Amino acid sequence: MTLHFTNARLICPETLTDAPGSLTVDAGLIVARDAPAPEGAQIVDCGGKCLAPGLVDLGVKIGEPGERHRESFRSAGLAAAAGGVTTIIARPDTMPVIDTPELLEFVTRRAAEASPVRIRHMAALTKGRLGREMTEIGFLLDAGAIAFTDADAVGSDTKALSRAFTYARSLGALVIGHPQDPGLSKGAAVTSGKFASLRGLPGVHPMAERMGLERDLALVEMTGVAWHADQITTARSLPALDRARAAGLNVTAGISIHHLTLNELDVGDYRTFFKLTPPLRSEEDRLAMVAAVADGVIDMICSMHSPADEESKRLPYEEAASGAVGLQTLLPAAMRLYHVGHLSLPQLWRAMALNPARRLGLPQGRLSGGSPADLVLFDPDAPFVLDRFTLRSKSKNTPFDGQRMEGKVLATYVGGAAVFQAGE
Repeated sequence: MTLHFTNARLICPETLTDAPGSLTVDAGLIVARDAPAPEGAQIVDCGGKCLAPGLVDLGVKIGEPGERHRESFRSAGLAAAAGGVTTIIARPDTMPVIDTPELLEFVTRRAAEASPVRIRHMAALTKGRLGREMTEIGFLLDAGAIAFTDADAVGSDTKALSRAFTYARSLGALVIGHPQDPGLSKGAAVTSGKFASLRGLPGVHPMAERMGLERDLALVEMTGVAWHADQITTARSLPALDRARAAGLNVTAGISIHHLTLNELDVGDYRTFFKLTPPLRSEEDRLAMVAAVADGVIDMICSMHSPADEESKRLPYEEAASGAVGLQTLLPAAMRLYHVGHLSLPQLWRAMALNPARRLGLPQGRLSGGSPADLVLFDPDAPFVLDRFTLRSKSKNTPFDGQRMEGKVLATYVGGAAVFQAGE
């Protein structure tokens, strides 16, 4: 089927433009911009709303296998479609860990059967995410692994990590790290400081992130591996990133939307929906991270979607599970940064679609000819109050519950096929 999107406000992250235009889609691919409608094409009037590449969300936790009660491929896919996410990059921190080709092939088949959006999987870097013995990286690449990570299980055996990095480098594999000193961060619930002391909560100093980052960057320099930091959340870490890039290291960095829009004071009276890994930072750090995204020092924005059931969140703050769902709230939360003037829509889509796709070698995240027609049509100004029970994720642990937000997804397309329509 040929589709012709007309009367659209095109958000192009490649050219960093935001302008009226039209888009023609045929056989699942974008074939033309600002061209006349082909004869017989189905016309989609966008009503002056924004049409942009679908989001590519790097670092999503899905509960299959082992924790389907928290999230399944089906529920994650529905939440993603409703949030304008057309490609999910799933983490391997499942039960059991995705650390063998057989398990990777199983989840790949399950995802293709159940999800309306694209799902690609990362595999564990070390067996069981224990940081001691590397996985079969070559076989996992052959089975479709898009990157390798132990997620938030930070290894302390640097010799084992250096071997894994060296082997990944020899195969051209991307490694994704979680910069954090494992000793300092163990048992921490919040960022250390006056607020943590007043609340009597165990904290971790922001320097733990920089220490972990410096160690990992040293390993990258030693091995030459392609490496991505899943979350950089403190201003203290930014100079290390700058030095690494100046030295020619193949390094990129991301941050979650929660760390860009919330700060440590949002924890308030022990609200566990705000307990994240790493913990929320100071307002000064938050603003520094927003500026880093605008400047391109931080390359990517992701949801770090981490579903948790009610039983694991309704506990004392120290004991509660970390993480928040974010597939369906990534786009409206990002609109906060747009409406206050911190980031333009093309800058946001560069960080949420184009840069993740580029880093992973995917063709998505673009409006150029020949790119997959993975698109989101949205109204950046539409207001609503978020009710967590309307989210399509199985788990409802969002810090935005009850908050006024702006930005509604009107339709989502994967390969030119509509996978979500508002009101349906």
